[in-house]
Amino acid sequence: MDRNQSWDMELSEYLKQDELKSSEKVKNWEMAIGLQDVDGLKPSKYLIETAKEHIEGNININEAKKRIDEYYKIENNRKIESYSEEADKVSVRMAEILSENSFNFNVFELINIHSRLFKGIYKEAGKIRDYNFTKKEWILNDDTVIYSSFETIKEALEYDIEQEKNFSYKDLSLEESIKHISRFTSNIWQVHPFCEGNTRTTAVFIIKYLRTFGFNINDDVFAKNSWYFRNALVRANYKNFKKNIFEDTSYLEKFFFNLLSDSNYELKNRYTHIDYKQNKKIVNNKKYTLEEQVIINIIKSNDSIKQEEIAKLMNKSIRTVKYIMKDMQVKGMIKRSNGKKNGKWVII
Repeated sequence: MDRNQSWDMELSEYLKQDELKSSEKVKNWEMAIGLQDVDGLKPSKYLIETAKEHIEGNININEAKKRIDEYYKIENNRKIESYSEEADKVSVRMAEILSENSFNFNVFELINIHSRLFKGIYKEAGKIRDYNFTKKEWILNDDTVIYSSFETIKEALEYDIEQEKNFSYKDLSLEESIKHISRFTSNIWQVHPFCEGNTRTTAVFIIKYLRTFGFNINDDVFAKNSWYFRNALVRANYKNFKKNIFEDTSYLEKFFFNLLSDSNYELKNRYTHIDYKQNKKIVNNKKYTLEEQVIINIIKSNDSIKQEEIAKLMNKSIRTVKYIMKDMQVKGMIKRSNGKKNGKWVII
């Protein structure tokens, strides 16, 4: 089997384990390694073996980082795995960040994530770019997205994040919420605050942000579709009036539907090309709100979970969660079986 295609299969076997911690470790590793594909980077066999050691509990994440750093200090290894060095180092750092519960929803957090991911790899790690640029995109027939001027980067980021902080998802349908999340994500990406590693940094920031809603992110979507994620961001920020092409978040919305619910849209890179003709309509029959979708996802992973635990995962009061879940029962979305004490939640 080709080494570039085998890493996800090697790690996926650990999803069969019962331990929650092991499962969460696998999810973080799969997303971390899969996101390197955004820049065409592939992990080494040594990184995969190190990840397995960490998943099995034989080493902690700091020891995993140390192993990778020491591995690339040896000259022969640097020559043999030169194409994998960045992928390996950024993957283990990303797995560490994704395993942490701490998160601050501000510009400094975004900058800090970039610094931690790319320190010693890019000299500009953790620094806002100080020049303007363009980037040819194959899906745009070598045209470019117009990125924010370097002179307005910090102000643009602060504005977008402040607007999101003040935005209420209350009573919005899942479709409306995902449209908004897609636009917010594409806005942050379009500012392009960093010279290199912008998409990977944006992805980690958004994953951490969505987890504050209580979402347990579907690792498969990022692990297997990270290049599609970037192409979807490109299409969400590209317009060409002469060719009758406009900014289109529908590709990104499909990605987020798959990421946050049990939707199964086909995410093919060729679909994002400006010359590809297809039916872009999103068919969504779910009448959930974002909060209801979070609760459904949580119940799917643990049908015996208590409402107190759900409230903690969602960063909401127990009173609010009880109100939402009572309303969900009235709507016929969920029900309680076998009583309060030893009962389970059932998704209808």
